[in-house]
Amino acid sequence: MRIGLFSDTYSPDINGVVSSIVTLQHALEDLGHDVFVVTNQPKIFTTTLENNILRLPGIELKSMYGYTMSSPLHIRALKQIEEMKLDIIHVHTEFGIGLFARIVSKRLEVPLVSTYHTTYEDYTHYINPLHMKTVERLARRSVSKLSKLYGSSCQAMISPSEKTKEMLLGYGITREIYIIPTGLNLSRFDKKNTDPAAVKSLRAKYGISEETFVILYVGRLAKEKSIDYVIDGFSELDLAHQDIKLMIVGGGPDEDGLAHLVKTLKIEDKVIFTGKIPSLEVPAYYHASDAFVSASLTETQGMTFIEALAAECPLFARPDDVLTELVIEDKTGYYFKSTHEFASKVMHHLSKTKNQRDEMCVAAKAQVRIYDDREFGKAVENVYQITIHNYKKSVFLKNVRLKEDVAECTFEGADGPFKLSISLQAYTKKGLKRLSMVDQKTIDELMEDEKTVLAYQACIRKIASKDRTRKEMYDFLTQKTELNIKQINDLIDHLEERNYINDTLYANSAVSNFLSLLQGKQRIIRALKQKGIPVEMIDAALQQDDEETEIKNALRYAEKIMPTIKDVSLKMKQEKLSIKLLTQGYEYNIIDVVMKSLNFNEDERNQLDNCRKLAVKAVKRYSPKYEGTSLRNHVFNYLTQKGFEVDDINAVFNDMVWTNEQD
Repeated sequence: MRIGLFSDTYSPDINGVVSSIVTLQHALEDLGHDVFVVTNQPKIFTTTLENNILRLPGIELKSMYGYTMSSPLHIRALKQIEEMKLDIIHVHTEFGIGLFARIVSKRLEVPLVSTYHTTYEDYTHYINPLHMKTVERLARRSVSKLSKLYGSSCQAMISPSEKTKEMLLGYGITREIYIIPTGLNLSRFDKKNTDPAAVKSLRAKYGISEETFVILYVGRLAKEKSIDYVIDGFSELDLAHQDIKLMIVGGGPDEDGLAHLVKTLKIEDKVIFTGKIPSLEVPAYYHASDAFVSASLTETQGMTFIEALAAECPLFARPDDVLTELVIEDKTGYYFKSTHEFASKVMHHLSKTKNQRDEMCVAAKAQVRIYDDREFGKAVENVYQITIHNYKKSVFLKNVRLKEDVAECTFEGADGPFKLSISLQAYTKKGLKRLSMVDQKTIDELMEDEKTVLAYQACIRKIASKDRTRKEMYDFLTQKTELNIKQINDLIDHLEERNYINDTLYANSAVSNFLSLLQGKQRIIRALKQKGIPVEMIDAALQQDDEETEIKNALRYAEKIMPTIKDVSLKMKQEKLSIKLLTQGYEYNIIDVVMKSLNFNEDERNQLDNCRKLAVKAVKRYSPKYEGTSLRNHVFNYLTQKGFEVDDINAVFNDMVWTNEQD
């Protein structure tokens, strides 16, 4: 592959980003790839190309530890980069050169991978020197929005740690994020590869005796690194009786302030400031030291921690997620949560025997073998291959039509145009833009989203014709769509949020409707349970009507159906009426009250007349088949089935005129 590494910082700068880029560059070259570096230089009008390194014009920012900032647009350089015929672009910073990389990617149609090296939330003090809360809040919000914007403009992202990945996901970035710890050329930091004479000379240069215990810091001297915290803790040691020194390697905007702090604490003879040193000399400084310290909580991975361990220096550090696999308490180093605890842990380490300290040095080196640069190069190479493969299957987003909550997208692919109706939320979340390329992985995800959109539209049509409950819509989606359970639940939740389905309102409305139809509580409860309404919700809806209203409705219903119960005795009429009230859903206590409230006087007066009328009817019914005693028995049974008492039946029989045949 022909690979372009884009960054605002590169050698001879000394920082974790540069270390990562240089390590990756050499690892990829060892794997047989052609690697080009596009960076800048502190020269306003000069562009140089040498040894596959293209340096663009830039301006040095003194307040940012000499970082060089450049324009995001370089017309002439675009032609030079086009001639490189890159297969992939890997961007390592977000601003000048980082923005230029995104322009190049789009113009030359080259897939873009981005590594997120810096937690910018921890650097907002550069634009908020007065520590104003409002400015801080706005700055952090801007960091979140910019990070999401940068993330959406690449095809894949690389995070050096799980901590950083979680932060990116929190920003709302939806691109594939691969966790790849930055590798190191560990052999650089192996003591076997450093001349002992050079180490001895270095200690002599700074007036460090052979017996002096040296604690080292390597990195930028900036506020976010919390070096003042280390100095404060160091000053709490009994320095008058301890042969120990703190060596601070590096430069930066806080250098003068830290020097002043050391002077104020009157420990100038115990603290060494080396200033910036060439990258090639850094391993010797590790080997000239006995331990490494950093109180920084802003690392995305902690490259200097890995370098120190590879150089057999036990660590002193504050607890942080990125250090979980590096600092093993009392084995590869120590954690401290306060300046006092730092001093205490140093004294604990010094109290160990030489053999015990040597064992920690061996353990430190063993702890970082997994960060070998060859494995790092292979892991990144794999991301490149996946990204290129996906990019080749990318399609062109030709047109977008926004309609309510739906984005109707027209794509142009190798097999011709096709359309997808996706949610506006998915359109925004995926960072889609008209006239842009969309990779196959995103298309696959959008096709899944379209299933939800189509199901949602079907739900709206179904709800438009009739109110539905949550259960009804759940059953509909389960039976009529291909959505999985999570998609169904999410869609149901969305319908509820939009108030298209509301079981509480449904229950209240249904109860009112059922009551208007003079239905009782039990029937209402059964009906609503079948609709999936929870019992407690039904009870709440029913509580809107008191028992008095329930009795009135039951009485109205009973009076309504009483005339329909004919050709039976009073007793059976009352039984049938009770059964109908029960079927209608009224409870027994309500039925008892209703039955006692009804007026059956007329039925009592007409009891014998009804019995006589039914007896005549029964005679007509059975006389064609029966006669005599047999006929009387059938009529008798008929009347008992209608609920008449034996005495009433006999009284009617005595009044009836029976023929001789009937006798």
